Amino acid sequence: MTKIKLCGLSRLEDIETVNGLKPEFIGFVFYKKSIRYVDFDKAAELKKKLDPEIKAVGVFIDEDIKDVAYLLNEDIIDIAQLHGREDEEYISELRKLTGGKPVIKAFRIKSVEDASLVNASSADYVLLDSGAGDGKLLDRSLLREVKRDYFLAGGLDPENVKDALKETDPFAVDVSSGIETDKKKDPEKMKKFVKTVRDMR
Repeated sequence: MTKIKLCGLSRLEDIETVNGLKPEFIGFVFYKKSIRYVDFDKAAELKKKLDPEIKAVGVFIDEDIKDVAYLLNEDIIDIAQLHGREDEEYISELRKLTGGKPVIKAFRIKSVEDASLVNASSADYVLLDSGAGDGKLLDRSLLREVKRDYFLAGGLDPENVKDALKETDPFAVDVSSGIETDKKKDPEKMKKFVKTVRDMR
């Protein structure tokens, strides 16, 4: 049962769409240089409207650990997703500050050596990508070396996710730019992505 994460939500209409679709996860991006950036107040507003059965993931790149902990402890997000240089010490400290709230650590998989780092990570979940959220497809042959559950990201969209799921067996698939039109979330693309994944289950 592959789970679904629709990432980069920033508008109330995005929340209304996902409440109808009920993916297991959605994502708020807290990286200020991203076109999908939301501030803490906006995220809190959106989370209040989110179906409580859907887990909200906060996406960070080298964020101050106290800010990440604040968002988790205030239930603005349920899970922290770390995309920067956050190390094992950072993950351990974040768990102490939040009473063990879940952590996803993102990895760029470009070699077999990268896979060994993924396997050794203490994060609750790992996310595998080809780059820094640039929409490029991942070399899926490298995934054979990964010996744990993972979120599959990197260039997925409603047209190619079916083939991706034929070639891999991820815990979840993660999409952002692939469900957008003119850099805004597109309800029809969101619906098609979710339906395609569920039809593969």
